[in-house]
Amino acid sequence: MIEVDIASKAFGAEEVLRDVRFSVAPGEVLAILGPSGIGKSTLLRIAAGIDRDFRGKVKRPERAAMVFQEPVLMPWRTVAENLSLVHPGLGRDGTLAALDRVGIADKADQFPRQLSLGQQRRVALARAMAEAPEVLFMDEPFVSLDPDTAEEMLALTERLIAEVRPATLFVTHSEAEARRLATRILRLTGRPATISVPKTGG
Repeated sequence: MIEVDIASKAFGAEEVLRDVRFSVAPGEVLAILGPSGIGKSTLLRIAAGIDRDFRGKVKRPERAAMVFQEPVLMPWRTVAENLSLVHPGLGRDGTLAALDRVGIADKADQFPRQLSLGQQRRVALARAMAEAPEVLFMDEPFVSLDPDTAEEMLALTERLIAEVRPATLFVTHSEAEARRLATRILRLTGRPATISVPKTGG
């Protein structure tokens, strides 16, 4: 379970979030929709515990994982090493199994620069899901991908979430992504941004 209660978040004199409150149950996938610059990534960083400079409170399980907009891989480490540094208990076999779940076990000993962006995103997803997190945060995880690769990543993410069933919070500007993955959708609107429920139908 994730419980988010943000009374206010400001950068200097500019308040960017106000009265943002919601919860995400185990197994639920909540999408936060909104245009670029509205504060989606800020909200996600607060929910994930990365940004603690806000008024309010957040409760989340200890076993959490995050998928960022960019893969955030260490270029001087192999694919397998990028996983094992975060999950040292996996060992070689566990690392290869985690990579196999996302279809790139054969890339284990390559370096990130040798992979396509889509393959790097698969590494990032494998790293996030390797040890069955209780909560998963995703920040625009399919941005910059071509349509075919984005569809492959959507299907893969959908499958892994169904297997692991973490409480999932992801932010996106894409209505199609939200409808595809989410069991519930909320929207950030206004200045400062707050939560509204999108209208359905039409």
